[in-house]
Amino acid sequence: MADSYLGPPLSLRSSNSHSHFHIHNFPFPSSPLLSFPPPPFSRSLSSSFSFSFMAPVNSFLNNSAHCCHCSSASTTSTANNCASNQTSLLVFSGGTAFNGVVEELKNLTTRVAHVLPVSDDGGSTAEIVRVLGGPAVGDIRSRCLRLSDQSTSEALAVRTLLGHRLPLEAQKAKSEWYAIVEGNHSLWMGVSKPYRETIRAFLVYFQDQVLRRSEESFCFSNGSIGNFFFAGARIFFQSLDAAIFLFSRVSEIPSESQVLPVISTNDRLTLGCELLDGTIIRGQNEISHPTNGSMEPVNKSNSSVPALHSRIKRVFYMSSEGNNLLHEVFPNANPTVLEQLRSVDCIIFAMGSLFTSICPSLVLLGIGEIISSRTCPKVLLLNGTHDRETSGFTATCFVTAISDALNRSYGDPHNCLKNPPNEYINTIFVPKGCQIPVDIDSLAAQGIFHMVTVDSVHDSKGGILFDPKSLIQALANLLTGFQRKNVHGI
Repeated sequence: MADSYLGPPLSLRSSNSHSHFHIHNFPFPSSPLLSFPPPPFSRSLSSSFSFSFMAPVNSFLNNSAHCCHCSSASTTSTANNCASNQTSLLVFSGGTAFNGVVEELKNLTTRVAHVLPVSDDGGSTAEIVRVLGGPAVGDIRSRCLRLSDQSTSEALAVRTLLGHRLPLEAQKAKSEWYAIVEGNHSLWMGVSKPYRETIRAFLVYFQDQVLRRSEESFCFSNGSIGNFFFAGARIFFQSLDAAIFLFSRVSEIPSESQVLPVISTNDRLTLGCELLDGTIIRGQNEISHPTNGSMEPVNKSNSSVPALHSRIKRVFYMSSEGNNLLHEVFPNANPTVLEQLRSVDCIIFAMGSLFTSICPSLVLLGIGEIISSRTCPKVLLLNGTHDRETSGFTATCFVTAISDALNRSYGDPHNCLKNPPNEYINTIFVPKGCQIPVDIDSLAAQGIFHMVTVDSVHDSKGGILFDPKSLIQALANLLTGFQRKNVHGI
């Protein structure tokens, strides 16, 4: 592993010489989820690291807010009206499979709540969680980058910086990280001073936190700069929501788009699964793509890992030190997710790793109750290819797994629901050439009759995938048809 020591704590120079940080100047929207602790720098921070941390951050955010308010009232009103007239969606997904259609989805609507799990424990995310604790931010960072602005050269430079990964070789990774933190790396080219100082401030803070864990040796191999920035912001504010807000501002995500952790927490979360034969597997990566502790990029191709020896019965959350059912824990769903579920025009269960990307967001109390009560389109985007988690599955198996997760069928009997599958899913999109058998009669027995075949593309790693343009057009057609039925009372 790479040595975590990169020299003495780094100093970020600023023209502002104040040593106290006024968090109340930070222009966050009013929300009970965004409550900030006293500035961590005020608590025994070494003098060599006592720079005016919030100065560049406040400057950047205040300037960006000022630019937003410089628009004429009529322009702002028009933009708000356009946004409010768009269809609103909520998408349950992981951090990889749905990314391929995010850009195309903007052509239909930007009023999308992206709900993602925070239990990923692979790659550089695993190293951050191991040394610094907290929830996994890799999937959230990945979606934020996909949603980020690309309209200017600076926006592209920021996206490139936050999307960069360090080399796999430990010493090279450490050297490149040092150059980035010091501000000397070529990745900073094209990034203006407000962005540079804001991003670098949180990278420096992340580095300081790593150095403080002297008992742990942090490995920078294959590390994501975006993950490091995100982790630095989360630890500084002691708030995952605040970190997402900051990342969204820096990467200029459309204001009406939301990236929501399904659980809003500052604690580490561990996913477990129970197989039908009673075996318990601990850790998302161990369930989906075992790596044996390697820092190499996870190979998510369908043929890269063998199928599980028994089918998955359910997924659940467990304590960070637990390894059996006695250590099951029951975190609360993010209130903002529940709020969005009550109001959106369409709910989507995206393609991806069924049990480790989708189901972790469905097993929480309140999710199934709200979805079953809605009469909107509820769409399953069926995978085009089997993977380690779904070997031998039919379309009915996918529906059953989702309805079991939402009903919490195998959990605490006092919290179980008994809703039929068609209260959770009423439409299935199937990619053309899909390798998952679509058993129409069995789906009809579940009360699901509406299947839509969508054009597909073949990917050497991912297999059969939805063609993004065709998928979004099919979704637009579905929503238009649903709205017409409502208007005519059909």
